[in-house]
Amino acid sequence: MKLPIFIADAFTARAFRGNPAAVCLLENELEEDMHQKIAREMNLSETAFIRKLHPTDNFAQSSCFGLRWFTPASEVPLCGHATLASAAVLFYKIKNVNSTLTFVTLSGELRARQAEDGIVLDLPLYPVYPQDFHEVEDLIKVTAPWPVLQNLCGEWAVKWVCPNPSFLENLKVNTENLLQVENTGKVKGLILTLKGEPGGQSRSFDFYSRYFAPWVGVAEDPVTGSAHAVLSSYWSQQLGKKEMHGRTLVFLLICTIPLKM
Repeated sequence: MKLPIFIADAFTARAFRGNPAAVCLLENELEEDMHQKIAREMNLSETAFIRKLHPTDNFAQSSCFGLRWFTPASEVPLCGHATLASAAVLFYKIKNVNSTLTFVTLSGELRARQAEDGIVLDLPLYPVYPQDFHEVEDLIKVTAPWPVLQNLCGEWAVKWVCPNPSFLENLKVNTENLLQVENTGKVKGLILTLKGEPGGQSRSFDFYSRYFAPWVGVAEDPVTGSAHAVLSSYWSQQLGKKEMHGRTLVFLLICTIPLKM
C-alpha cells in the first residue's frame, strides 16, 4: 500500500519554522489502527488524514473532504495548524481548483479559503467558564512559580495569567510533572497566557501564549490554532474586541483572529 504523505510547516513562509504537520491523502478507506500507527511513526504533533467522502471525488476537483487529526498518542477533536497544512497541500501541491475547501471533522465543518496573502481558516469559538481552583491546584503549583491571577477552563484546557512576556517565554515546564499531578483525564491541554502590551516600537499583540499537551503525547506544541479557538473567546471577553493579534512565545508568529460572535 502506497500513501502520499506531505510535511508542511504551518503559520510561516520559511522552511523549518512554524509548526510542522504531516498530511496524508487517502484514496481508499484505511484500517482504523493504521491512522495511529502512521501518526506515531511520523512523530509530529499532528498528522492529518484527508479522505474522499464519495468514490467519485477527486483531490484536485472536489471541494469537500473528511479530515481527522492524530498526535503520536491519540486522535484529537480539533487541530488548527494541521488543518492549515491540509489546505496548503491541496491548494499548492495538488492544485485544487476551488477557492474554498470544506473539511468534515469531529468539530463540525471547517472551511479554508485562499486569500491574496495565504489561507484563511474558519475555526470554532470555544466558550470559557470558571474552573474550581482546587481541582487544578497541584497542576498550577508545578507549572507557575508566581501567584495565580485568574484561572479558567475551556473544553480541553486550563489556563491562567503570568507576569510578563519574557518570563513566560523563558519559563521551563517539566511536562513529566504535569502528567504525574494531573491524571484524572479531565485536562487534555494546558495554555499559559497573558495580556499583551499595546504600543511601543514593535507591533503590539493583544495576548501571548504557550501550549502544552503531554496528555496526548505532545510536550509543547509551538503554534496551536485550536488553542487560539479558546484564547480568542477568553480575550475577546476581557478586551472587548472582535479582532485580535496573538503571539506564541515559541515562534515569532502573528495570528489574526476575526471573531464572529
